[in-house]
Amino acid sequence: MVKHIVTFKLKGTDAERREAATKFKDALLELPAEIGVLESMEVGINENPSEVWDVVLTAVVPTMADVEVYAKHPAHVAAASLIAHCKESRACVDYEF
Repeated sequence: MVKHIVTFKLKGTDAERREAATKFKDALLELPAEIGVLESMEVGINENPSEVWDVVLTAVVPTMADVEVYAKHPAHVAAASLIAHCKESRACVDYEF
């Protein structure tokens, strides 16, 4: 199994970032029903005002190759497009467990 952990820093006011993060979270949580290789999806929106990252997701897929299947799936691409206009930074770690 592979954990795919991604964190995002968004641009905009607090309200704009929160709205974008919420829409993104809602879309991501629908993905396990749409993408066969996606075993699970967990999404969190930062609640700590002293931190600068806005959203984190943890996805679980069977193999490292499935990370790419997930990433290229049209439903994932559509979800990612929801924050494309306000994404400042992205960091990712993929590891087998």
